[in-house]
Amino acid sequence: MSSPATPTTPALEGRSKTQYAYETLKQRIVDGWYGPGTRLVFDRIARDLGVSAVPVREAVRRLEAEGWVVFERNVGAQVAGVDPDQYRHAMHTLALLEGHAMATARLTPAALTRAATLNERMRATLAAFDPLGFTRLNREFHLLLCGGCPNPHLRDLVTREWNLLDVLRRSTFALVPGRARESVEEHDELLRLLRTGAPAAEVEAFARQHKLNTVSAVVSAK
Repeated sequence: MSSPATPTTPALEGRSKTQYAYETLKQRIVDGWYGPGTRLVFDRIARDLGVSAVPVREAVRRLEAEGWVVFERNVGAQVAGVDPDQYRHAMHTLALLEGHAMATARLTPAALTRAATLNERMRATLAAFDPLGFTRLNREFHLLLCGGCPNPHLRDLVTREWNLLDVLRRSTFALVPGRARESVEEHDELLRLLRTGAPAAEVEAFARQHKLNTVSAVVSAK
């Protein structure tokens, strides 16, 4: 996956310096500007952001607590790598959660239309493929469909697993770009099932398998 041409730097105004440093560093990790294993040198980052090293240190501690950063003895802070086993376990868990969430979701016509629009935007990115952009749209698509689930605890669990996946991999589709086209086509079928009021068991099985297909693609690519 290629890094962006320039690092992302949000505006400071209206936020504390620690929050500013935290949001900037996290976005740069998500964007791929700071890849796995990149050392985070506090003084250098502080100069880049125009703040002291103190808010940078506090921001990195927060990122460490969330799993984005690890500390290694004699090395210091660095961006966490991708753990294949954790990724696989998270995807299997999400397959179960999303399957049930979508099967029980109460989706309005407007929500289904919005989901279809997101899928068309994903399809439009395939010609000049942008893995990170595709992943952001894919996340929005899935959370939208799961957002119609009446169980708030289940919705929260789905969001937590997606947040964990953000840490474990910047973009699955950078590893297996061919999977993106298959995923869009499976989204079409999932939307068809939801629009036509297919039995909940059928929706759940399809949504679950859709997620597992991505796991299989990633495992096969290694």
